Amino acid sequence: MTPRQASADLGGARPGGASLAEAGPGLAEVGSGGVGTGNAGGLPPLVSAWRSLAARHAAVSTALERELGERHGLGVSEFEVLERLAENDQHKFRVQELAESVHLSQSTLSRLIGRLEQHGLVQRNMCDADRRGIDVCLTEAGRQRHAEARPTQRAVLAATMPPASAATPAS
Repeated sequence: MTPRQASADLGGARPGGASLAEAGPGLAEVGSGGVGTGNAGGLPPLVSAWRSLAARHAAVSTALERELGERHGLGVSEFEVLERLAENDQHKFRVQELAESVHLSQSTLSRLIGRLEQHGLVQRNMCDADRRGIDVCLTEAGRQRHAEARPTQRAVLAATMPPASAATPAS
């Protein structure tokens, strides 16, 4: 594929029917020589921004894994599952909804739930509204572990992330 063909392809139809031009501000310019076309100093700004975001994510994730693991015996994904369940008024979620909420596949989440279940932090129950569904419920031990781990997670976020006002783009 030539660069011209690749450029034309970027502006064309995307999965789900939306073109980059329809996807949002600045995205159409990616293929048309606008955003990220490079600079005299090296990398295109778009690539630099992506790498910076990936590096920040890795640094925060590594710090969270270390602190949550050492202090509470939890990984980041395990904490996130406990957090979602704790935030829910009924302390339960359908497996499908929970998978979407924590950005994990259902199979990965199922294995994670199994580990949490072995430690008595969650339990699986048949969904009351739909017998085909499974609910994941936070146990009292899960509530307690989450309550103990939450200040650690918040402290790591405060120490490794910019203030919320600096991270939020101006409207």
